[in-house]
Amino acid sequence: MSIVSETTPTVRPVAEAVHLSKHYKVRVSGSRHGMLRAVDGIDLAVGDHQTLGLVGESGSGKSTVARLLLRLVDPTSGVIRLEDEDITHIKGKQLRRLRRRMQLVFQDPYSSFDPLSTIADSIGEAVRPHFHERAARLARTSELLDTVGLAAGLGRRHPRELSGGQLQRVAIARALAQNPSLIALDEPVSSLDVSSQAHIINLLHDLQNQLGVAYLFITHDLSVVRDVSHQLAVMYLGLVVESGPAHIVYTNPRHPYTQALLSAIPQIDPDHHTSRRRIVLRGDIPSPLAPPTGCRFHTRCPHVMDICSQQEPPTTRTTDGVTVSCHLHPPLPHPRGDQ
Repeated sequence: MSIVSETTPTVRPVAEAVHLSKHYKVRVSGSRHGMLRAVDGIDLAVGDHQTLGLVGESGSGKSTVARLLLRLVDPTSGVIRLEDEDITHIKGKQLRRLRRRMQLVFQDPYSSFDPLSTIADSIGEAVRPHFHERAARLARTSELLDTVGLAAGLGRRHPRELSGGQLQRVAIARALAQNPSLIALDEPVSSLDVSSQAHIINLLHDLQNQLGVAYLFITHDLSVVRDVSHQLAVMYLGLVVESGPAHIVYTNPRHPYTQALLSAIPQIDPDHHTSRRRIVLRGDIPSPLAPPTGCRFHTRCPHVMDICSQQEPPTTRTTDGVTVSCHLHPPLPHPRGDQ
């Protein structure tokens, strides 16, 4: 059962990306260079007290989006806002202060900690700006460990002495140290067993209810993101091809790519075994160095038409709040008299 309500009230955005792009100049061969379009003009927003699930195949640009929103890399173009503040070009000390309001939890907890430092020392580094005395830092560290369901005594241990699930809880505790408004979680449960995944997802849900923090939840596993997301955005080759309320996108996907991703989710309920036909996509995702013309998905789309390879698809806003970019869904006509 989903832990996210299917009601989707209007909420203010904590973080926004407007026409956001990130292009990398890379060497193709010899002295010849090309432009890798990792993110190519996307619009998305993470709502206050909400979770935006960002899904797509490897290479679609999901992790780059997180690093752009957190200003770990500079955008090529577009605008980034955090709580209505334009942070696109902030640098230096102002950017370092800004980082307290947004944090990142990585996929592999073991590689994100110093193996020579104790858990208390690792979290203590994060709380140091607010607590200069060691005793105060230790007290805050114990409080954070308790918040994520761990005993204070674990602070004396090293990362290798903890299980993957325990260490990911520590990573979440460290991310909470600065009381952030936004936490980006990059495949936070993909390296854990199923039981640990469920515990971490429930923890994130409880923390959001208690603290009001917003999440950008990045994953390729739609069966996981379904249980945590209020809004869902589907990326393909640097673009968001469909987005909207998660429960609507799941039950009525419009874009052929979203339909294919959702069809791959195993059906556990035998009564719904035939409710969604499996759609097998042919071929691999094209290179972002040379994306296809027109619709970028047309080389793998089961519904491809002549126009798909010639023109970029329009972006349509449906009556139930879903945005989709596909020639199968032309823009809705304006009401009579509306210009």
